Amino acid sequence: MANTYSQISIHAVFAVKGRENFIIAPWQDQLHRYLSGIITSNGATSLAVGGWKDHVHIFFGMPVTTCLSDFMSIVKASSSKWINEQQFIKGKFQWQSGYGHFLIPKAKEMALLIILWVSRSITGSGLSKKSI
Repeated sequence: MANTYSQISIHAVFAVKGRENFIIAPWQDQLHRYLSGIITSNGATSLAVGGWKDHVHIFFGMPVTTCLSDFMSIVKASSSKWINEQQFIKGKFQWQSGYGHFLIPKAKEMALLIILWVSRSITGSGLSKKSI
C-alpha cells in the first residue's frame, strides 16, 4: 500500500475493569507516556493521551495497515502487562473488555484537544505533556 494515503483520527476510551480508581497520580503520567509510545511504535500517530483514575482517552491517527480492533487489543494488552510488571497496584490490573471509539473530523480535532486539556486543568489529569 505504498501509494495509499489515509488520515483517520480516532478518539478511543477504555476503562479499568470494574471502573476501579486504580490510575493514580504517582504513576498516571508515566502510563500516559507509555500509552503514547505503544501507539507510536505500532505505526499510529499519538495526538493526545489522557484520562482519569478509572479510564483512559487516546487520540491518534490510525495507521492504514492495521484494523482498529487489532490495534486496540495491542494497546490494552501491552499497557496492562506493563502496569502489572511495574507493580503499581496490589493484585492484577486489567482493563474492562471493549472500548468506545469515535471518528474525529479534521475540523473538530482542535476542539477535542482543548476539551482534554481543560479536563486536565479541572481534574489534575488529562493530556500527556508530550501530546501538547
